[in-house]
Amino acid sequence: MSIAIRPATGGHVAAIDALLRRAFPAPDEAMLVQRLCIDGDMVLTLVADDEESGALAGVIVYSRMTVEIGGKSIGAVALAPLAVDAGQRGQGVAEALVRASLVQLADAGAMLVFVLGDPAYYERFGFSADWARGFASPYAGDYLMALPLQGGAMPCGERGAATHARAFAQLGGNS
Repeated sequence: MSIAIRPATGGHVAAIDALLRRAFPAPDEAMLVQRLCIDGDMVLTLVADDEESGALAGVIVYSRMTVEIGGKSIGAVALAPLAVDAGQRGQGVAEALVRASLVQLADAGAMLVFVLGDPAYYERFGFSADWARGFASPYAGDYLMALPLQGGAMPCGERGAATHARAFAQLGGNS
């Protein structure tokens, strides 16, 4: 299989929504992406297209966060969701999406990326719960991980709040 990673366009909206609804047991992630888009909080959305069939193989979405270190706001984003079509799993689609997106975010000047996920998966990209420790977040714990992008350097200072976009508070029907 050959995939092409590219920025999502308006033409991908329906396919992204359908993929998210198939990939997760509840519509929460699809609704999250809709809310992030409506609220203007999406920072980067990349898709993986199967070049042979033209079908959407996967998607990765990043949204803006408000993060403070040493009393100063730093450029930070949240990775969520990451989804791959069931028929394309195990073929490196998710890894290609993560790696391509981290390069783009670093090039755009983002300082820090947070993800709430399985450490066994995300640690391969350099994410660590240690980088996220000390930030005030309702998601704090072993599954909240962070990755400093600019040469792996974490800005100095006391860690303050790490606040996800408003749409995250509405996951699971909470509003």
